[in-house]
Amino acid sequence: MTGDTPRPGAPRTGASISGARDTGAPLPEVDDPRTLERPDPALLRYYFVTSLFGFIFFPLIYIPLWFRYQTLRYRFDEEGVSMAYGRFFQKETYLTYQRIQDIQVTRGFLQRRFGLAVLELQTASGSSESEMKIEGIRNPERLRDFLYGRMRGAADEADEGGDPLEGDSLQSGPDIEDEALRLLREIRDGLRALGDGRGSR
Repeated sequence: MTGDTPRPGAPRTGASISGARDTGAPLPEVDDPRTLERPDPALLRYYFVTSLFGFIFFPLIYIPLWFRYQTLRYRFDEEGVSMAYGRFFQKETYLTYQRIQDIQVTRGFLQRRFGLAVLELQTASGSSESEMKIEGIRNPERLRDFLYGRMRGAADEADEGGDPLEGDSLQSGPDIEDEALRLLREIRDGLRALGDGRGSR
């Protein structure tokens, strides 16, 4: 085996979704956005330039952003996506694909200059702010399409679950759960009968 032969299962070091080059870390596969773990190195340069607008407050602005970039991690699993950052006080946000309601791609003027974009993941929480912002992304359409596919898959699985009050799927629990389930069914049947009785008048 020569030194140029890739190891089995090792990620390719060619083009990536983030377009990162010569970072020393394995680059994510083009066809599998789930391998995206770090933002593009251009994000740090973007942070530096935006911090310059703070003039004398540059260190106070840039240092927290530097720590954010160094610790920012993304993870995509079968259930959802997580984002974590912070060295002393780590913050982690996890969203299941089922909770995601919409995805927006935003590019400011400076972000376009650096070839970057932000994916904003929004939920039904009612907040005007997005629940998660995935920064430092190049070619965000591939990741957006991947997330949309996962969202549709999660919605289909929820639809296939059917009525939780139908069938015997919940009857395998403890006796108290069986009793509660029977009570709910009786209430449901009573409401249906009441509605049918009113409709026949």
